[in-house]
Amino acid sequence: MSGYVSIRNLRKSFGTFEALRGIDLDIGRGEVVCVIGPSGSGKSTLIRCINRLEPFSDESEIRVDDIPVIPGRSLAKVRAEVGMVFQAFNLFPHLTVRENVMLAPRRVRGTSRADAYRQAEMLLARVGIREQADKYPSGLSGGQQQRVAIARALAMEPQVMLFDEPTSALDPEMVGEVLDVMKDLAGTGVTMIVVTHEMGFARQVADRVIFMDSGEVIEAGPPDEIFANPKEARTQNFLKAVLHH
Repeated sequence: MSGYVSIRNLRKSFGTFEALRGIDLDIGRGEVVCVIGPSGSGKSTLIRCINRLEPFSDESEIRVDDIPVIPGRSLAKVRAEVGMVFQAFNLFPHLTVRENVMLAPRRVRGTSRADAYRQAEMLLARVGIREQADKYPSGLSGGQQQRVAIARALAMEPQVMLFDEPTSALDPEMVGEVLDVMKDLAGTGVTMIVVTHEMGFARQVADRVIFMDSGEVIEAGPPDEIFANPKEARTQNFLKAVLHH
């Protein structure tokens, strides 16, 4: 597994509403891609299609390391390699922080309890909350819960990490601690696709920024190009609105 994602003619409708209109995208191994754009532009739907949390049209094709994202055994294979971090942390409230991190490796990978425990300790230390390991999620701040969610996704040793606006549910003073963990992660060679409103983070960390609007990729390129010199009027207007408010 290497973390390469290929998307061809991705279409997704909710009833008569076309959320994604024929998106083509290749994301290279170890690439950090930030997806920006106005609300309702299809950003979250796009990344939810990659591990098929959202089913998509039959004529569309998504492959992760050449494994097609289709229902059945290959989907289970893809999901074992693709970690996801959501807006709402989605931690199991009845499990401790450590147990949340240990669960998937034990269930899906068949990791021994001792190995899963060791790995959880290491990952919680990596995201800076090892001392919270025995607490339940309700005893943690939002920023801490999101860091647990990142550790939990990393416990499966994914090749690709998807982040769906991971800081949008957080109080402003907690955003930085989560972005710092993500910056560290970006340096490790895991492929990252991040839907975000954090323009500073996108500018600093992304290898490539993708601007979406109305279910289409309007423009994509290196952050310096997109932020300093966007070619498309829609990109220019969006950035003017978000960067100068």
